[in-house]
Amino acid sequence: MRIQDTPEEWSVTATATPFTGNKTSVRTDEVEMPDGSRVNRDYQVHPGSVAVLALDEDGRVIVLRQYRHPVRQRLWEIPAGLLDIPGENPLHAAQRELYEEAHVKAEDWRVLIDVYTSPGGSDEAVRIFLAREISAAEGERFEVADEEADMELARVSLEELVRGALAGELHNTCLAMGALALQAALSGDGIDALRPADASWPARPFAA
Repeated sequence: MRIQDTPEEWSVTATATPFTGNKTSVRTDEVEMPDGSRVNRDYQVHPGSVAVLALDEDGRVIVLRQYRHPVRQRLWEIPAGLLDIPGENPLHAAQRELYEEAHVKAEDWRVLIDVYTSPGGSDEAVRIFLAREISAAEGERFEVADEEADMELARVSLEELVRGALAGELHNTCLAMGALALQAALSGDGIDALRPADASWPARPFAA
C-alpha cells in the first residue's frame, strides 16, 4: 500500500487575524468539525521557505552557524530563506540564498524533500534543494546584518551531520531533514532518482 498526503479543506465559518508581523501573521479560524461542532484553530500564516543542502566535490555540506533568538541557541543550519515574493520560483529563491549566505553557486540542482515544518500550528512549507557542482560566486559578497552579521561558515561531512542529528546535537529542521533525506537517497535509488529542480510544488505554486 502506498500512502500519500491528500488535499482537504474543512469548512471555515469565521476567521480573524489578531496579529500581523513583518513577514508572518497569526490567524484564528473557526473550523467546523465532522460532528458539526465548531472550534477555533490558531496558526502562523507563513510565506514559505527554501533551503539548500550544498554538497561540494569532497562530499562535504556547506553549513552556517547563526543565533536564533526564539530558542536561545546558536544553531548550525544550511542556507535558507523566505519566499518573499508571492509566486516566486523556489529554485530562483534558493539560488539567491546560496549566493547571499555562502557566496557560492551550483550547476546541478535537484529537489531533495518538501516538508511542512509544524503543520499543527503553522502553514509554513519548505522546499529543500540538493545543490552540487559548487564553485565560488562572482562579484562582491552580499552585505549581511543583524543575526547574519557574525555567521560562521564551515564544510562538514554528510556523515557527521547525520550523526549529530541522531545524537540530539543538531536541531535545525532543514539541516536535519536535508541530511537525513540525502543519506536515504544515497542508500536507496540514488541522486538521479530525485525530482528535478523545477518539480511542481502544490503547497506553494509558482510560475516557471
